[in-house]
Amino acid sequence: MQVIPSIDVQSGRSRVVFWPGAASGVGAPTDQPGRIAGHFVSLGAPAIHVVDFDGARRGEPVNLEAIGAIASVVATPIQVAGGLEGADRIRLVFAAGATRAVLGTSVVDDPALVRECLAVAGDWLAVGLDPRPERLNAFPWRRSRVPSIRELTDELAGLGVRRFVLGHGGTDAELEVLAGLARDVEADLLVAGGVSDLDSVRRLRDIGVTGIIVGEALLSGALDYPAAVEAAA
Repeated sequence: MQVIPSIDVQSGRSRVVFWPGAASGVGAPTDQPGRIAGHFVSLGAPAIHVVDFDGARRGEPVNLEAIGAIASVVATPIQVAGGLEGADRIRLVFAAGATRAVLGTSVVDDPALVRECLAVAGDWLAVGLDPRPERLNAFPWRRSRVPSIRELTDELAGLGVRRFVLGHGGTDAELEVLAGLARDVEADLLVAGGVSDLDSVRRLRDIGVTGIIVGEALLSGALDYPAAVEAAA
């Protein structure tokens, strides 16, 4: 299982200041996305996940310079989420240096838009979904009833989507849902959230997901990256 560091970017900077040497009092803290990404790639990170926080709120990519700064120092894939619901928006972040794109849940109600985005990103397009029933119930669906998470993944897979980013709050009930998806859905499943320690890494490893996306736990130092990779093996 892959362990993918995540950086939330707002106004060009990481929303969580990273200080790799905090425990020993060495080094210097940084909020520069490029430096943070470079550190984790030097430790073997297979990809970097970037959340364009401003872009998510505005509905279009905003932090293109930060994406470019990351791309200038790492050769690994850069996966971007936030305000990418449109083919031209994906082209913008790809031009900045991203190689993967994550769409929001709203695209499920617009198959034509999903197809347009797939035409640009292909297999490197992912759709973000939150399997928690309360989250699905709260979403403003444009259909007669609330769909199940399995229905949503089946619909999107039928359109050609081969990657999903699934929200996770860390509960056992959610693990059961994720395990069922990992078993039955023929796609790469990346889980975002719910990871705060090595035991939570191992639990997600054991249900068979493709990878986990970890942000604040890594950047704050609560979770050591090499130890997380070892636990995920």
